[in-house]
Amino acid sequence: MSGCGCSGNVKFEGVSASYKRVLVIIIALNATMFGVEMVAGMAAGSMALKADALDFLGDTLTYGLSLWVIGRSLRLRATVAVLKGVSLALMGAGVLAATVWRVFVLGVPDEMTMGVVGFLALAVNVACALLLLRYRDGDANVRSVWLCSRNDAIGNVAVIVAALSVGVTATAWPDLIVAALMSALFLQSSVKILRQAAAELRSTSQRAAAEPASV
Repeated sequence: MSGCGCSGNVKFEGVSASYKRVLVIIIALNATMFGVEMVAGMAAGSMALKADALDFLGDTLTYGLSLWVIGRSLRLRATVAVLKGVSLALMGAGVLAATVWRVFVLGVPDEMTMGVVGFLALAVNVACALLLLRYRDGDANVRSVWLCSRNDAIGNVAVIVAALSVGVTATAWPDLIVAALMSALFLQSSVKILRQAAAELRSTSQRAAAEPASV
């Protein structure tokens, strides 16, 4: 049984006052960190920080959508989860394209800014992940929130490692490699969300087909 109070094969759907409060807090934190990291990434010339900032933006939108669809039909929740999965895939592709472009641009990012902002972002994302931990096994809509939060924490650890590596190697390659790995993580999470959402959409179609036609 998960910590959300659901058991058996029943998926937690987010209909909980405590879960909604958690989402509001996390939306505010992620929106703030998007602004902080994007400004820092531009100042430091770091693709990894910019990639992580885009992840914060994506999460802000994801959590907002997740809050909006709570209590609505399974079909709508699954459809929104599909949109979030597609947005994650587009974000991953965008970060990968920007990383490839950056390979041909000279300049080493500022490892000090990367490290300081990376630690700040890590603290925020660990807090978000802990708040969401008990809700990680819900439906596609709820699970997408957990996966985004988990991705953030992993990404921040990677940014910190990249900052240390940039300082040691005096090259931009660690920053670029981390940005590419984060892109792959976005794409992997997108596939997971899309698969679960597709299964839920099939389930609603099967139920509708099984119901007797109204006279």
